[in-house]
Amino acid sequence: MSDKKALIFSAPSGAGKSTVVNHLMEIFPRLDFSITATTRPKRGTEENGKEYYFISREEFLRLIEEDAFVEWQEVYKGSYYGTLKLELERIWNGNKVAVFDVDVKGGINLKKIFGNDALSVFVAPPSLEVLRERLVKRGTDSPRAIEERLAKATLEMEDARNFDVVLVNDRLEDTLDKATEIVAAFIY
Repeated sequence: MSDKKALIFSAPSGAGKSTVVNHLMEIFPRLDFSITATTRPKRGTEENGKEYYFISREEFLRLIEEDAFVEWQEVYKGSYYGTLKLELERIWNGNKVAVFDVDVKGGINLKKIFGNDALSVFVAPPSLEVLRERLVKRGTDSPRAIEERLAKATLEMEDARNFDVVLVNDRLEDTLDKATEIVAAFIY
């Protein structure tokens, strides 16, 4: 699998991993985003087939039965997320590097699957209080959902040690520069 590389980005919700991933996608034409399948509802301006493949719970469970996923998780109660094998084939058949923007458990699972052919990066907030501020400012979650995300983030921060690199997103410019250096060293 040596010519089939993968970049795995994980973080607590609101830590800035999608901002980092989007930045890298603009800089490196060799990267191709692996679109995750999910049963959760769309948020804001999300489009099916762009940010996620939005599918029903029944369809997701059928795909599990058919062994169509590289990995999958029930990230929040009733909300499933998974990486489709067909999505990876699409990327690697185009001689690209697969980029994953996944939850922490999914990131750990993908690293175990791909081993040295993958670089796993944990994007960490400078603190849980800063994370709370970011989640509130984002305006996409209810106060209860924010508290659930913060409780989950506390546990996820303990898993940071299972990643190749921990990137603390304190100052966005510095974080993007560091992410660019790390990715360039891995893909070239």
